[in-house]
Amino acid sequence: MVEDASPRLREVAAALTPFTGRAQVVGLTGSPGVGKSTSTSVLVGALRKQGKRVGVLAVDPSSPFSGGALLGDRVRMQEHATDNGVFIRSMATRGHLGGLSWATPQALRVLDAAGCDIVLIETVGVGQSEIEIVSLADTTVVLLAPGMGDGIQAAKAGILEVADLFVVNKADRDGADQTVRELRYMLSLGDRKGHDESGWKTPIVKTVAARGEGVDELVVALDEHRQWLERSGERDRRRQARAEAEIEAIILAQMRSRIGDVRGSGTSLPQVAKRVVAGELDPYSAADDLVETVAHRINDESGA
Repeated sequence: MVEDASPRLREVAAALTPFTGRAQVVGLTGSPGVGKSTSTSVLVGALRKQGKRVGVLAVDPSSPFSGGALLGDRVRMQEHATDNGVFIRSMATRGHLGGLSWATPQALRVLDAAGCDIVLIETVGVGQSEIEIVSLADTTVVLLAPGMGDGIQAAKAGILEVADLFVVNKADRDGADQTVRELRYMLSLGDRKGHDESGWKTPIVKTVAARGEGVDELVVALDEHRQWLERSGERDRRRQARAEAEIEAIILAQMRSRIGDVRGSGTSLPQVAKRVVAGELDPYSAADDLVETVAHRINDESGA
């Protein structure tokens, strides 16, 4: 229902809202090939050993033909397929930039209300556009791998600013220690002690996810960050920002839909676009006309 934007989604969201706000939301992001899916799978296993119910939203690239998720079979997570304490959903981006599907916030609400203790959001590896995960996650984990120039790329992409926790995966490869040193050096350049004055110091954890090495340390670091979020008040701030962004997205989607539905002399989107192309109207005035038309329509509907 969420992914298909069902007309009943509004009713469902209202019913679920009182049961949300309990799940810890962890975003995992990083360049393609660093081992996000493998890391997510072993992290799920470690969390299940602690008795936690786990939800996974794996956001994959869309097939240009079917619109479905290219990696929807989730072959790396098959070991959890029969575990009733784990729910895994592959979601297609459907062309949405920023590494997340547009339906991810609503899907997150469903898993939260369903009783998941922790929800892992694994995003598409799309490089410098991937920072959108920050708007959804309580904790953002950035995965890197040695030999990929990831340390320098992290600085260029602005990922240093968004990561709450770094994971250098495939740490059995040559260059892992150098990648860690690069990260520490670049973090020190900005004299960065944390996201705010309360002082979270971004840890760097080395893992070999394919062998399950370092995963326990990762779980400990995630728990420490959760405690810091609660202690500092940062969790509430982030969740309010998340709610604001979701509300804004819903408003924009509704406006976009209404603009597409506007009919009448000279006021539909195709009609004003023709006038702009013909040089009869500038795009700002065209936008003003459409917004005014939509506003009048909303007022008429409210009065009715």
